[in-house]
Amino acid sequence: MTDQVTVVDSDLPDIPGKATSASRTTLSHIMTHNDTNLLGTVHGGVIMKLVDDAAGAVAGRHSGGPAVTASMDEMVFLEPVRVGDLVHVKAQVNWTGRTSMEVGVRVLAERWNESTPATQVGSAYLVFAAVDADGKPRPVPPVVTETERDRRRYQEAQIRRTHRLARRREIRELRERRIAEGFED
Repeated sequence: MTDQVTVVDSDLPDIPGKATSASRTTLSHIMTHNDTNLLGTVHGGVIMKLVDDAAGAVAGRHSGGPAVTASMDEMVFLEPVRVGDLVHVKAQVNWTGRTSMEVGVRVLAERWNESTPATQVGSAYLVFAAVDADGKPRPVPPVVTETERDRRRYQEAQIRRTHRLARRREIRELRERRIAEGFED
């Protein structure tokens, strides 16, 4: 059974949905000495760039054009990545709004010269905004979930969005209260 999430907004054109599998991608990269930190393992920033690259490709594919990173949530490093590891960054759209989308990313690593299975070494959630040629937000197709896992990811993405918006609102309100009380930051 396939669920289609539709955009309901009188200001937006009716955009047909896209299946999660239509934009899903995997980026693979072998880690070298150039990628290491002072501890001799792969620098977290190198992994974050791979995550952003894969997520950006998925966001561009899903939205049918340019998309920019708006935020990165919950970047989790589970295991160190070593020189010689073949890293696979798997990404897919989990949720879409009017002009934004959440992309979920799993990072796996395996030894380049061994036949052992890859293990998960990290994960992240990124929010992308689709933009037009002038850098202005543009509508994105709704995501069409295809599996129970996709539906779970969609629901979890809605929870993360609710928390992101609530956190921003609470911080803005706190700052406004502090200004009203005469505190300057």
